[in-house]
Amino acid sequence: MKAERIALFEGAVSLALIAGALLFQYVGHYPPCEMCHWQRWPHIASAVIGLGGGLLLAGGVLPGRLAPALAVLAVLAVAISGALGIFHAGVEWHFWPGPTACTTGFHYTGGPIDLNAPVPHCDIAAWRLFGISMAGYNAVTSLGAAALGTLMLVRRT
Repeated sequence: MKAERIALFEGAVSLALIAGALLFQYVGHYPPCEMCHWQRWPHIASAVIGLGGGLLLAGGVLPGRLAPALAVLAVLAVAISGALGIFHAGVEWHFWPGPTACTTGFHYTGGPIDLNAPVPHCDIAAWRLFGISMAGYNAVTSLGAAALGTLMLVRRT
């Protein structure tokens, strides 16, 4: 498979996962904790690199020799989010401690305070399906997509 398509695939997976996270946040009313935000940044990077770069490659704006590098960067960003998902799921299962900023209670960051707003904790899963939290599903999906992208990159050479 062409590296350009691998970059597009990884970017599309990341965009889908970000869209799902935003649906949970704004439609399901599950506010993200600090570690949830950590997992979003690599997906945003992968979406920009994978989809943006892939479309620029497909349109001939970028030279084709950049395709493998863009694909590798997109795969790496997805894998980083998956690794953060494993760490976050481990914090939720209390396998290891998480950052004190989001596991010890209220953390004031300045600005107006809504005392009725829920304070998301990194060590409490807000939602689970079949015992797996959103962080766990992000880990499985992201690492699976990264493994598939890596396999496709290796097979193409």
